[in-house]
Amino acid sequence: MKFPDKEPIIEYTHELRSRYGETDRMGYVYYGRYLEYFEVARTEMIRSYGLSYREMEESGVMLPVIHTEIEYKMPILYDEKMQIKVMVFDVPSVRLQTFYEVTTEDSDSIHILGEVSLCFMDAESRRPCRAPENFINKITQ
Repeated sequence: MKFPDKEPIIEYTHELRSRYGETDRMGYVYYGRYLEYFEVARTEMIRSYGLSYREMEESGVMLPVIHTEIEYKMPILYDEKMQIKVMVFDVPSVRLQTFYEVTTEDSDSIHILGEVSLCFMDAESRRPCRAPENFINKITQ
């Protein structure tokens, strides 16, 4: 997985602790959970700018996922505290491309790398649309 070779315009870190029900028989966080963790971190990143998914959807703009990619480097175990860093490198137009690094307090290494691309979509027509102006204004201030 290749991250853009420049400084992110947004960098936000969300802390989350792995729970027992999210682990597999080996005690590792189940691989499918990481997309949920990315969603939580992305939602909180957007909220940190005074925006919310709910308000965006109520205004008629949806943000479905169109691409995901995950690279598993080291497992995360039950009850480990994770730092999920969300990075955005480009101002979105129709697409919001987010990148993720997941680390823990117990290791200096990156456990998980990820990328999730979302598309701004008009809720009524179900066609791609430009990112809402207030979204762009808030994240570029």
